[in-house]
Amino acid sequence: MLSYHLIGRGRSTQIHTHMCYSEFNDIIDAIGALDADVISIETAPLQDGAADAFAAYHYPNEIGPGVYDIHAPRCHLWMRMSALLEKASERLAAIQIWVNPDCGLKTRKWEEVRPALANMVEAAKRVRRLSQ
Repeated sequence: MLSYHLIGRGRSTQIHTHMCYSEFNDIIDAIGALDADVISIETAPLQDGAADAFAAYHYPNEIGPGVYDIHAPRCHLWMRMSALLEKASERLAAIQIWVNPDCGLKTRKWEEVRPALANMVEAAKRVRRLSQ
């Protein structure tokens, strides 16, 4: 955690971190102590359990709950991603939520990634319209 605080002094850039396959309820205090501006977390396979941990802790920073599982070789529908974003918005303030896929996209081919990302953007637009 010290390294996060050392690089954060007097900075004008955001610090992002990413966590996969974590039991967020078990480590939420340590995550909060990192004080990263944004944490991207793997949540699609876990559904909304991770968002519960951050909401119960009252996490003060921003969170990118992954809205689709990049390990699955299918194009995820915007409706499913919208549902995950809506669940996250029930637990977190809209200003805290970043929209992103789980993990990286390097395991997928472009033919799979492009339509999935287009659906992710559509899901974000629809949820944002509903929240206005």
